[in-house]
Amino acid sequence: MSTPGDAREPQNDQHQAPLIEHLIELRMRLVRAVVVILVVFLGLYAFANDIYSFVAEPLMALLPPGSQMIATEVASPFLAPFKLTLVVAVFIAIPFVLHQAWAFIAPGLYDNEKALAIPILVSSIGLFYAGAAFAYYVVFPLLFAFFTQTGPENVTVMTDINQYLNFVLKLFFAFGVAFEIPIATFLLILSGAASVQSLSQKRPYIFLGCFVIGMLLTPPDVVSQSLLALPMYLLYEVGLLFGRLVRKRRDEQQAAEEQEP
Repeated sequence: MSTPGDAREPQNDQHQAPLIEHLIELRMRLVRAVVVILVVFLGLYAFANDIYSFVAEPLMALLPPGSQMIATEVASPFLAPFKLTLVVAVFIAIPFVLHQAWAFIAPGLYDNEKALAIPILVSSIGLFYAGAAFAYYVVFPLLFAFFTQTGPENVTVMTDINQYLNFVLKLFFAFGVAFEIPIATFLLILSGAASVQSLSQKRPYIFLGCFVIGMLLTPPDVVSQSLLALPMYLLYEVGLLFGRLVRKRRDEQQAAEEQEP
């Protein structure tokens, strides 16, 4: 004769089984992502010094001929290129890592959510890369020109390689994240969490907030803060534009469906 406790045990096992399967799948996809990052890293490590030279070029091009960077720590000549190569490996592997994340969550999404999620995912990757490229090709030359030309004449610029790496990685990340603003704005409008009208009315606060974020994420100078804040605000306007267009199209579709007999 079975007891109520015996009847509950199979139900608990049924609930635990899907959870264990999800955890196993999550572990498998995390392992795949780590393996791909390690493979890319091993392939790039032979060029670690060349990669560092490429990243340092915006500053080195503005220094007097014969200038060079310095290493104030014993392990810096090894650790700085090593860390940069690892970051570049993660940077290159981002599409695969996000694909693994997408493959994990996609089975739980509806068809319309999948159709919307894929363009957003691709756009997010592209915008992050665009933000990093903007930092390297536009911001770094202007920023380093300002730094190297405003100092006293009797001061020789000799940057530590580790400090320089931390500085540029911070800017890469800041501009990469800042370029995601159109996606965030678009999702707020699309989900109904905020309307185009309410976000438009908050423009003065958003403009001020962009400079506050620029102050927190960049070095304490007006040039770098402005170079981050102004693109952030322009990207916010781009997000508003696309959100307005998509929202208008959805409203027209809903109106057409309601008019149908």
